[in-house]
Amino acid sequence: MRLASYWHETATPFAGAATGPAEGHYDVAVVGGGFTGLAAARRLAMEGSRVVVFEAKTIGAGASGRNGGQVNNGLAHSYLAAKVDLGPERAKMLYRAFDAAVDTVERITAEEGIDCAFRRSGKLKLASKPGHFEALARNFDALHAEVDPDTALLTAGELSGEIGSSDFHGAMLSRKSAMMHMGRFVAGLADAASRHGAAIFENAPVTARSRTNGRHDLATPKGRVTADAVLVATGAYTQGPFDHFRRRIVPVGSYILATRPLTKPEIAATVPGNRTYVTSLNLGNYFRLAPDDRLIFGGRARFSARSDPKADETSGAILNSRLAEMFPHLAGAAIDYCWGGMVDMTKDRFPRAGEADGVFFAMGYSGHGTQMSVHMGEVMADVMLGRADRNPVSGLEWPAIPGHGGKPWFLPMVGFYYKMLDRFQ
Repeated sequence: MRLASYWHETATPFAGAATGPAEGHYDVAVVGGGFTGLAAARRLAMEGSRVVVFEAKTIGAGASGRNGGQVNNGLAHSYLAAKVDLGPERAKMLYRAFDAAVDTVERITAEEGIDCAFRRSGKLKLASKPGHFEALARNFDALHAEVDPDTALLTAGELSGEIGSSDFHGAMLSRKSAMMHMGRFVAGLADAASRHGAAIFENAPVTARSRTNGRHDLATPKGRVTADAVLVATGAYTQGPFDHFRRRIVPVGSYILATRPLTKPEIAATVPGNRTYVTSLNLGNYFRLAPDDRLIFGGRARFSARSDPKADETSGAILNSRLAEMFPHLAGAAIDYCWGGMVDMTKDRFPRAGEADGVFFAMGYSGHGTQMSVHMGEVMADVMLGRADRNPVSGLEWPAIPGHGGKPWFLPMVGFYYKMLDRFQ
C-alpha cells in the first residue's frame, strides 16, 4: 500500500512551472495553485490580464489533488435547511450555482482538451437509517418541485441495480452529478493557464505582503512582485500573512483508500450503477469507481486536522473496516493507495467568496468543492475584470470563529458531537 494520493500517482505532473525569479508587476497575483486559483488564472489570462500564481508546494498538492474524485451538484446541506438559513432566494441561487459549477468543469475540460475521464454519472445520496430516508424524501419533495426536477427518489427496493449493499434504506438521485480524474484535471488546468499566459511558480509560499499606493507587494522564496489585485485561493492550506482567513476556516481531515482494480463480477456486486455515492451520516462515507476500476472509498474516519503518513494510515485502517462492513465480499481486498487531505470547512458549511482584508478570496467549500472551486475561480476572475457579479454568496456575513486562530483545538469535541448524532438520530 502506497501512502500517496492515487490522483497524483496516476497522472503526469504539471511541468510548466516558471523557472526564473519572481519579479516585476502583474495585474493579478493568485495565491494558491489548486482548482480555484488555476481556474481564475486561466480566465484572467485569456482576457489579457498579466497573471502570476504562487503555489506553496506543487500544483494540486492540497485539496484539489487529495479528494474523492466526485463532481457533484447539490448543497452540502439539505435544501430545506438552506432555505431556513439563507432565505428561499439565496438558497435557490446557491443551489443553481452548484449546477452551473458542474457545467463549468465540463466546459473547461472540453475547451482545453483535458483527458480526465469526465463523465456525468449521477450521484446517489444514500439513507443510512430509516429516519434519514424520511428526511431525504421531505428534502426531495421541495427540491424537485422548486429548483431541480432532474432528481429522483429511490426506495430501498429500487437500489439493487445501483449498489450491492443492504445497508441503505433508499436514496435520492441527482442526475447532473459527475466524476473525473482529479490529478489529470488539475495538471491540465495548470497547463491551460500557463498556455494562456499565466506565470505559475511552485514551492513559492507568500511569506509577507504589504500595500502601498494601491499596489500589493508580495514576498516569496522565489522573489518579490507587485500586483494591482490579489486573489487568495488557499482554503484549508492557508498560511503566511492571511490570518483573516485562518480565523474563519476550519481545516478538517478527510481520508481515502483506493483498492486494487476490481473484477467485473466484483463491480457488479459493489457499484453496478457506477455513480458517485455519498451516505447520509455526519461521519459517513463517499465512494466511486476509478477509471481503472479501483474502488475509491473515503470519509471523515475521525475528526482531525492532520494529514501525514501516520494519520493517513491510522484513518485508512478505520475506512478499510467500514469498507468490509458495507461490502463483505471485498473484505481482504488489497488496498493499493491510502491518502488524506484537508477540507476547508466554514462554521455554517456555506462557501465564501468576495473581497476582505484588502484582497479577493474564494474558499470554504466544506467538502463540496471540486466543482464549486473551479466555478468560483471563474466567477471571481469576472469580478476582478469588472464584470457582472455572479457570486452566489456575495455579501454573506463571515464572522471569525471565537477562540480560533488557525489550529482547530475544538475538533475532538465536534467529532464526538457528530458521532452522537449519528448514533441516536
